[in-house]
Amino acid sequence: MLVSVTGGTGFVGVHTVAAILEAGHRVRLLARDESTVERGLAPLGLSAAGIEVVVGDVLDRARVSRLVRGADVVLHAASVYSFDSRRHDAMRATNVAGTELVLDAARRAGVGRTVYVSSFGALLPARGRVIGPDSPVGRPREAYLATKAAAEVVARGQQAAGAPVVITYPPALLGPHDPKLGDQATRLRNTLRGRMPMWPLGGLPVGDVRDTAALHAALLGPADLAANRYFGPGHYLSTREYVRTLRAVTGRALPTVYLPARAMLPVGLLATLAQRVCPWHIPAEYGAIYTCACAVRIDEHAATNGIAARPVAETFADTVRWLHRGGHLSDRAAGVTARSTVS
Repeated sequence: MLVSVTGGTGFVGVHTVAAILEAGHRVRLLARDESTVERGLAPLGLSAAGIEVVVGDVLDRARVSRLVRGADVVLHAASVYSFDSRRHDAMRATNVAGTELVLDAARRAGVGRTVYVSSFGALLPARGRVIGPDSPVGRPREAYLATKAAAEVVARGQQAAGAPVVITYPPALLGPHDPKLGDQATRLRNTLRGRMPMWPLGGLPVGDVRDTAALHAALLGPADLAANRYFGPGHYLSTREYVRTLRAVTGRALPTVYLPARAMLPVGLLATLAQRVCPWHIPAEYGAIYTCACAVRIDEHAATNGIAARPVAETFADTVRWLHRGGHLSDRAAGVTARSTVS
C-alpha cells in the first residue's frame, strides 16, 4: 500500500511515518527540505531510503497533486502548531488553506481514504466539558485553535459530501524524539527549568505521540472502519496532576502556585500582545491558559480503534529523558531521570 503523507517531518508526522513503515507500507512524503526526512527518522532507528520525497509544501497545488497521484491513502498531518501570536499568518495558511487544498486534491485523485489529523482543540469550548465524535466544531477564542476549528469545518464538509475522509483528534502530545521541539515539549522543559512557577487551574487531555502514531497506522485499511472520527489515546490530567506527575518521575519538588485560569486569561492576553514585538518567547501563553480553562475531557466511549493509552508517567519519563539526552535539560533539571535511558 502506498501512503502519501504531509507533515511527515514534524512530531506527530515522523512518529506516524515510522509506524507506517513498520507496518510494511510504502511512503511518499511531502517535505520542504528533503534532508529533514533522514534527520527525523534516524533517531527512531529508521532510514529514509525507499521513501519517495516530493519537495514542496501544502500550499503548492502542483506539488500536492503529485503527492496524492496514485496513492492508496493520504494522511494529512501538516500543521503549524504554536500559541505564539507571531505565527498567526502561517497558521491560517497551512492549517486552513493547506487542509482544503490537500483534501480536495485527494478527492479529485480518487484516493481510497484520507486521514486528516485534527486536534481536540478544534472542538473547544465544549458544553458539559466533555467532547466526543459528534461534538460540534468549536469556536475557540485563540488563534491556533481557531485555525484548527476552521480546518475541521473543511474536513467535516468533505465527509458530509461523501468523501472517504477519516478525522483523528490527538490530545496534547508528549513523548521522545520531537524533531522541532514543539510547544508541549517546550512547556514541559520550561517547567523543569523553573520558568513556569505559576499554573492555571483546570486541565487537558494528554497522550503519547507513539500511541497516536499507532492509531494512524491502524486506520490505513484496507478494512472498512467502524467510524470516521477517532480520538487519540490519552488521559485527562488536571494541571495539579500534570505537575505532580513531573515531580514523581524526576524526584524534584517543583514548587508551584495555582491560580484560577479565568483570572490568568488577561495576563495571557497581554503576553500575546507583547509577543508581537518581543524577539524572545514569552512562556505565559493565552492559548495554553485558555485550553486549561476549558478543561475538557474526552468521552470515555469515544473510539480509539482499540489503541490503549500507555501510562502517563511512562510518557513523561521518556520525554524528560529525551530532553536531557538532547541537551535541553541539565542533570539537575532532569532529576533522577537523568540516570536512565530513553525508550
